[in-house]
Amino acid sequence: MRTAHLIMGTIIVVALALVQGCSPAGKTGTLEFRANGEDFVRQGFVSKDGWAIGFDHVYVTLAAITGYQTSPPYDPHASGSIDSKQDASLSGTYTVDLAEGGDDAQPILVGSVSDAPVGHYNAVSWEMVKASSGPSDGYSLSIVGSGSKDGQVIDFEIKIESEYAYSCGEFVGDARKGILEADGVADLEATFHFDHIFGDADTPPDDDLNTAAVGFEPFADAASGGRLVSDLSSLKSTLSEEDFQMLKDIPPPLGHVGKGHSHCDEY
Repeated sequence: MRTAHLIMGTIIVVALALVQGCSPAGKTGTLEFRANGEDFVRQGFVSKDGWAIGFDHVYVTLAAITGYQTSPPYDPHASGSIDSKQDASLSGTYTVDLAEGGDDAQPILVGSVSDAPVGHYNAVSWEMVKASSGPSDGYSLSIVGSGSKDGQVIDFEIKIESEYAYSCGEFVGDARKGILEADGVADLEATFHFDHIFGDADTPPDDDLNTAAVGFEPFADAASGGRLVSDLSSLKSTLSEEDFQMLKDIPPPLGHVGKGHSHCDEY
């Protein structure tokens, strides 16, 4: 009798475990994908070489945006592919203006997946691709704004024609992101740090951020009549070899998840 009770108890425990383990199956919620240029884009900042930078438009074109549930967590420094238990992808290609809205605007909603499986999305990937139409046609990134210093004003359009694929782990910030419950809403964020291009006067000069940044002075020197409209191909002949190489090296560390890093491949 005791043996029978033990067997019956074991069966009940196993059955309960199976039910609990399978309970999320089929349950979904809405997973939002957002893009954020942070206060650097919305409010402007001072470059490492003292130019006050303001942005009118920052167009970035994104595709193949996907959120993942990974175990163990994805490590972007390991440079491997993301191995997930569940994922949710946003189909299509989207051009967003990271400078859209006021100084305190929220990150731009790129799109959402309404039937994403519940769970913790602790990794995200996206591609930065050339736009096929619109104001940044032919470019994956188009930065429009002005720089001012000592009474001099330079209007600029700096365009990047190369394309990149980013793979990132979990968002690092004040709050965790990507925890999706049944019939709930969660979001993931592609964050872009534009101080990597121009540097930041509020950061020590010998910080890695500033030593790897071009600054704005080389772009001002390349301007004509107070205006610079250029892409990588033309900047190769106007910037010094060192400055051009730094500019070429910037897109990989441009993409983040909050303060979290990403792995980037150019293609």
